[in-house]
Amino acid sequence: MKNKFLFLGIAAALFIACEADDTSDIVINDSSVTNNTTNNGTTGGSESTSVDLNGLYSQDLTLDANTEYIITGPVLIADGATLTIPAGMTIKAEPIGVNAYIAIQQGAKINAVGTASNPIVFTSNAANPSSGNWGGVVLLGKAPINSTPVDSENIATSEVGALAYGGNVPNDDSGIIKYARIEYAGGAIDGNAELNGLSVYAVGNQTIIDYVEVYEGSDDGFEFFGGTVEAKHLVVVNAEDDSIDWTEGFAGSVTDAYIQHGTSHDKAFECDGYNTDFSNEGGYYSNPTITNVTVVGANDGSEAVRLRAGTQGTFTNIVLNDFGKGFRLDGDAGDNPTGQGVLDDVLNIIDVTFNAVTTTMENNTGEVFNESDLITGVGNGTGTDIATWGAGWTVGIN
Repeated sequence: MKNKFLFLGIAAALFIACEADDTSDIVINDSSVTNNTTNNGTTGGSESTSVDLNGLYSQDLTLDANTEYIITGPVLIADGATLTIPAGMTIKAEPIGVNAYIAIQQGAKINAVGTASNPIVFTSNAANPSSGNWGGVVLLGKAPINSTPVDSENIATSEVGALAYGGNVPNDDSGIIKYARIEYAGGAIDGNAELNGLSVYAVGNQTIIDYVEVYEGSDDGFEFFGGTVEAKHLVVVNAEDDSIDWTEGFAGSVTDAYIQHGTSHDKAFECDGYNTDFSNEGGYYSNPTITNVTVVGANDGSEAVRLRAGTQGTFTNIVLNDFGKGFRLDGDAGDNPTGQGVLDDVLNIIDVTFNAVTTTMENNTGEVFNESDLITGVGNGTGTDIATWGAGWTVGIN
């Protein structure tokens, strides 16, 4: 999570973004859809249609199962519009990095419902795809974030594109994404502007994120910037940065997650109570509920979970395999009271099994407590049943 600017309204956000934002300029052409139809020209031959997607869509956009779609730039779904994607569709993006992505803006919705046998796939159009080929999927809602005051309608803007998010609507609805796979996405314009496989900005708890995999991503798999969404059945395979990341007062949940590290990776979970590059205007900290998780490490001495910047939360039924460190806590007695959260019983790890983990807990908070104050039920964790719920629609699982 990097620097962003906070603004009191959409107009101010757009004006300031033009004056001071350090991300690349994006040219938006309303309804800029290009149709390229190719006819094979042989008797009985088939006709294929390719449609380029980019620009701002202010009306509903429903994709046709018989058409090939190529993302050639930012695809922005505007307030009041819905993007509908049929089951089994593969949508490809030109390999132009974070300049190609799909963003569901505040007040817009996505309706992307696949099935286990016919998942929706967002992937690269490169002949030999690789991580970071495109920017991924972005959801932006009106749920609370702690980088604005409590009960405020103030907004923040996303790291790429300066898109508005945040507000005071915990039950905001950004639509549904279910049985979907996001491949070869994520990356950065610079150190302050990054996209993930699925970037979840202030998304409310009426939104459904269920059975979603991020595969071979260049940045984080899933990153939650505040909000209250209750995500389920998440898979991250070979993310080059963190697999699941949260910040800005994330108060939702993750239920059933499977994480598998590749050669290049960072943490399985990187957990921030607030955005330390800005401030905690809301005066509270992230406090999600994480249940049924299996993490498969790369057996390279790295750490699985980093808890910092005052994050709170409850982890229950966790299995960590092949790590140098299980849980590392960073903090201080000032603005980053992660250790105080342990003492106050608002940061807990319940029923966890460590397999080939050298150090189960490292305390760098400045507070004094025993491992048993944080972790209980060692050996009782069974993790998640990925073999059952991940069958048919996931890829890359060992």
